[in-house]
Amino acid sequence: MISRQSKYALRALLALARVATGESMLTAEIARRQKIPKKFLEQILLVLKRHGVVQSRRGAQGGYALLKPAEAITFAEVLRLIDGPMAPLPCLSVVAYSRCIDCPDEASCEIRRAFARVAEATRETLERTTIAQAIRARPADLAPPTGSKNHPATV
Repeated sequence: MISRQSKYALRALLALARVATGESMLTAEIARRQKIPKKFLEQILLVLKRHGVVQSRRGAQGGYALLKPAEAITFAEVLRLIDGPMAPLPCLSVVAYSRCIDCPDEASCEIRRAFARVAEATRETLERTTIAQAIRARPADLAPPTGSKNHPATV
């Protein structure tokens, strides 16, 4: 599961990606449109600004805007900036690898092998999914696969 903070960061970036090039959006407007608590959003935007994802502008045309193109901002990047490593086990982390202290042999660890497949599929999907792609996606592109527990046809 992603944190609420990561979900809000993604929603804020999606809102900013919809703004015309050269325009910006006030924090209060992002918060209102995306139903994000303003104080929480301000903290998130500061993290994104510090990492060069968004920029802030002062004055009459002030607010926030994307600094990087929406095509260059991946979901994986945002999740790592906000939540840190995405791996379900420390021994599977790409950015913060740490050997599991209770595991004598990673190569023969059944738990690691199972979660490695999950981590790789998740990482691949999130690295490929950009803010721009998410905006262009149709609702059918985001629906769970047929036969899924959460799919309306099987409920």
